[in-house]
Amino acid sequence: MTDVPQIIAEPMHTDTFAEFGQVLQSPPEAGRHFFNDLLENTRANARVDLSIATINPVDKLPLHATVMERHPFSSQTFLPLKVSRYLVVVAPDSPNGGPDLARVRAFVANGNQGITYRRGIWHHGMTVLDETTEMAVLMWCDGSSGDEEFLDIDTPFEVVLPTAAAEQNHRVNS
Repeated sequence: MTDVPQIIAEPMHTDTFAEFGQVLQSPPEAGRHFFNDLLENTRANARVDLSIATINPVDKLPLHATVMERHPFSSQTFLPLKVSRYLVVVAPDSPNGGPDLARVRAFVANGNQGITYRRGIWHHGMTVLDETTEMAVLMWCDGSSGDEEFLDIDTPFEVVLPTAAAEQNHRVNS
């Protein structure tokens, strides 16, 4: 047993992620679908940055989270190009500043789901589960320290995949 708090990841769904942002689900039919509602920027001099990130999968689970980040003036969007599954770990602001660690949530997204983090939402860095991943990343930047904020968290926590959590509970209760 560990004394580090554990968060069990849940499947990514539009309604359960809405507090933190928007799920960009591949549409079921042909045509153009817009996801502009949560794209936001509050700085007049910031420009749109579009990049492609190649991310290697995490080498072990559970994920031990010690740092959270946010983009206080811009939303941030991840669009899957070559993706299997990935973890999305988020937290709202605490009234005392920093992430509200009592309200951390973790989601498992599949390769047909992109995400937009709302402006100012605390999140863990992108954590890929199965294979090297390529994602397009969209946000607004002005080159200042306001583009992104990183915070070492006082109470690290672990993120467990749902099947791993069920297996661990079975071992503990047997």
